[in-house]
Amino acid sequence: MRARVGRQMVFGLVLSLVLLTVPAAGADAAPRQDDLPSWSWPLEGPRLIVAPYRAPAHEYGAGHRGVDIAASRGAAVRSPADGVVAFRGTVVDRPLLTIDHGGGLVTTFEPLLSTLSPGDAVAEGDVIGVVDAGGHAPSGSLHLGVRLDGEYINPMLLFGEVPRAVLLPCCAPLEG
Repeated sequence: MRARVGRQMVFGLVLSLVLLTVPAAGADAAPRQDDLPSWSWPLEGPRLIVAPYRAPAHEYGAGHRGVDIAASRGAAVRSPADGVVAFRGTVVDRPLLTIDHGGGLVTTFEPLLSTLSPGDAVAEGDVIGVVDAGGHAPSGSLHLGVRLDGEYINPMLLFGEVPRAVLLPCCAPLEG
C-alpha cells in the first residue's frame, strides 16, 4: 500500500512538472536572448541594478516590470537603440519618455526630463534626457521598462546580461 502511494505521488509530481513546462494553447513563448537585438547601455559608469526585473505571475499580478538602475539626478541618459519618441510627459508624479524601436520593442524611462517630442527620431547613443526625481523608482535611480509586442520583458535580455538558469537538486529521493 505504501509503495503504491509513493508511486502515485511520484507520478503526480512528474505530471505536474510536465504540465507546468508545456505552454498553454496560444501562449507565446518567452523571447530568447539570441532572438533579440543587442543594445547599448543607457548610462555612463558601472552597471549597478538597484531593483531587478521580476515577472508577474499574471497580467495584473505583482512584479517589477523593468529594472531600476543606479543613476544620479541630472545624469545624461542615452537611447539604447535607434527609434522614434512615442510619448513624453508626466504621468502622476513622474516625467517619462517612451521610445518605439520598431520590431515590437518599446522602452520607457522614468523619471526622465527630456526636451524631445513625440515623432522625434533618435539614434543609438543620442542623449534623450536627464534623470530626474519622482515615481516608484528609488531616489538616485532610473527605471527602464521594455515591452515586446505589448508584453513586458526583462530589459537585461537586450544588454546580454541574463545568465542561463541552471536547475540544482533540492530534495532527498523518495522512498518507495
